[in-house]
Amino acid sequence: MKKVIVTGTAGFIGFHLANKLLKQGYEIVGIDNLNDYYDVNLKEARNKILKEHKNYNFKKIDISEYDKLFSECSNHKVDMIVHLAAQAGVRHSIENPHVYGKYNLNGTLNIFEVARHQKIPKIVYASSSSVYGGNTIVPFSESHNVDKPVSLYAATKKANELKAHAYSHLYGINMTGLRFFTVYGPYGRPDMAAYMFVKNILEDKPIKIFNQGDMERDFTYVDDIVNGIISAMDKDFKYEIFNLGNSNPEKLMDFVGILEKHCGKKAIKEFHPMQAGDVKKTHACLKKTKEMLGWEPTTNIDEGLKNFIEWYKEYHNVKKR
Repeated sequence: MKKVIVTGTAGFIGFHLANKLLKQGYEIVGIDNLNDYYDVNLKEARNKILKEHKNYNFKKIDISEYDKLFSECSNHKVDMIVHLAAQAGVRHSIENPHVYGKYNLNGTLNIFEVARHQKIPKIVYASSSSVYGGNTIVPFSESHNVDKPVSLYAATKKANELKAHAYSHLYGINMTGLRFFTVYGPYGRPDMAAYMFVKNILEDKPIKIFNQGDMERDFTYVDDIVNGIISAMDKDFKYEIFNLGNSNPEKLMDFVGILEKHCGKKAIKEFHPMQAGDVKKTHACLKKTKEMLGWEPTTNIDEGLKNFIEWYKEYHNVKKR
């Protein structure tokens, strides 16, 4: 039985990954601080499902607290770390910059140090499509220059890619970074567009549409992302970075239209200018990912959003009309 430390198991992607690995027989040491960036009840609900597995060992730990993190991890002989814990949110980073230094920069450094001193040979870690910043060449390729981030969140993710390279070079830790593209699905984050839009549509409240709706996003279903992470876990690379995206950008207004269809009602739309730190379009090039990871997405946006809305209605006990 493989034993893996997964950080952020009460988070959206971490929960789905841990749940699948537990079902496959992995022993998971789950680390999360259950912070209140968004509804803690949702995090607790995810974690409750994971705790039903006997091979899940949850530890409430803040990754920014190195001594506690090191002490707990030293109790477990593991094959690798999958590091997904982070402070998320592009716009939140503008208002709360120090939180991103605490968790994304120092927290990730602590994870890398744990691996170094405890001789953990491999880390798969979360990066983000946000590192591409204002790049205008699409689709976004891992070979593109990403030295001009347009948000602090993106800058922290780019910094972690650089730290990963240094730790791979200095200490021989196999490092695989995964740039996630706009992940959505059941148990998703309440600060993401799919969640916010569905909530407001069902409650007959306006949805805010930025850049007058002239936006495109490479929405990627969470089950596909999980399969991509597992593909990275199953392979050994000294240092690589891969895009995990749908490679099929959706126009924002088409996205809203699909939500309206599955919600069974029209959205009340408010149009606003582009927000600071935002980008007009994301589009993942998957050439390298397909060739080296053997991964590509299989869930289209209509199916994925239908699944998400069904979950949303059940979780929030929304009465069917």
